[in-house]
Order: sequence, then C-alpha cells, then structure tokens
Amino acid sequence: MAELVYRPVVGLALTLFKAWDLKIDCKGSENIPRSGGAVLVSNHISYLDFIFDGLAALPQKRLVRFMAKESVFRHKISGPLMRGMKHIPVDRNAGEAAYAHALDSLKSGEIVGVFPEATISRSFTLKTFKSGAARLAQEAGVPIVPMALWGTQRLWTKGHPRNFKRSHTPITIRVGEAIEASKDKYAGAITRQVRERVQELLEAAQRAYPVRPKGPDDTWWMPAHLGGTAPTPEEVRAADAL
Repeated sequence: MAELVYRPVVGLALTLFKAWDLKIDCKGSENIPRSGGAVLVSNHISYLDFIFDGLAALPQKRLVRFMAKESVFRHKISGPLMRGMKHIPVDRNAGEAAYAHALDSLKSGEIVGVFPEATISRSFTLKTFKSGAARLAQEAGVPIVPMALWGTQRLWTKGHPRNFKRSHTPITIRVGEAIEASKDKYAGAITRQVRERVQELLEAAQRAYPVRPKGPDDTWWMPAHLGGTAPTPEEVRAADAL
C-alpha cells in the first residue's frame, strides 16, 4: 500500500533536522529487521521521541507504527497526519482496542513502536515498564528491539519550552540486538529483561554524548545522578501525588 503521508512527513522531518543542524549519532539500526513484524521499545524523554525512533529504522527501509495517546489523533493538525501514517491510537480507558490494532499490525509484518513507560520521564531516568510490549510480541510471535535516545529532551520535553532554533543539538540513538519474546516465559520476566537492556543502551548513549551542560543554568536536562538538576524519580513521584 502506498505511503502517501508517511514518506512526505519523513522528508519534512529530515529537512527540519538539517535546518536545526542537529548532530545525529545513530548506531545499531542493523538490528531492526528488514522484513516481518517487531516491537520497537524505547525510553521516553521528549515529545519528539517517536520521530527519532522512526529515523533509526529508515536505513532498514522500515516505517514504524507508533502507539500514541488518543488525544493526539483528535488534534486538528497532528490528527490527520497520525492517521495517515497509520499510527495506533491508545485510549487508556479502552486499551483493548489499541492492543488488538497493534497485534493485527504485527501479524501483518509491521513494526510497532511502544513507549513502555507510558509517559515522558521528567527525571530523564527509566520509569517502570508496563508489560504490554512483551505481551504483544509473545502473542504475535515477533522479537522485541530495544533502543534508547539521549538529547531529545533538549528540543522539547514536559515542563520546558521548545527549542526549535538552529542549536546544533546532538542527538544520540542506540539500537540493541533483538530479544526473543518466548511464549514459555512470563511477560513480566521479558519486560524486566527489556528494561535492563534499554538501561544499558541509555547509559551507552549518555557516555557517547559529546557535550555537557554549559553552566549552572544549563543543567536541567541532566538527571540528578549524573550531576544535573532534573528532579529525581522520588521528587517526581512526590509531586504527582499532590
């Protein structure tokens, strides 16, 4: 089926990345299968993460169908684009329909992108992973491809203004080897394995990141355990409980 929306949107995104002079370092794209279904699992630190996750699949000539909250599909601008790119709306009050949609996509040979933390991590550390990605992979009989992003939070994240200037911002992407989602394992055990692998990839991306904060006013995008001023996971949980 012709991709009348997805490919032009990819072209626009690449043009914008060039205009912003982003320094994109992507390694491991060869771990994304060239054919057949797969669940692509990533950390989530920015509103733009799905774009960069999808970018990692382009060398393998694959387009990723992302699961995204249903409200994005109701927006007058993003809605038609999301539907045209065949992304998957998720209504958290009726998740069965999204699960069935994603499962059909996987069985038909698509790559489905999932953010198992469900929401952006304001601490820029990994939150608890939900088990839906593992259950989808098990039921569809497809592998899970773990990946991690770093630097995307500097462009646009929760609680901070957008930075769409020509900022030369580095973006680091690391894709790991596929993980088999064996049906004889518990989904929770697979989920823990995937989270551990994403953590390893995230740490590798952070080590490879070529810049550090410029000064005390530029430490917000670094997690507390790396010397930054982003809130700790405990502080985020306490604020959410208020």
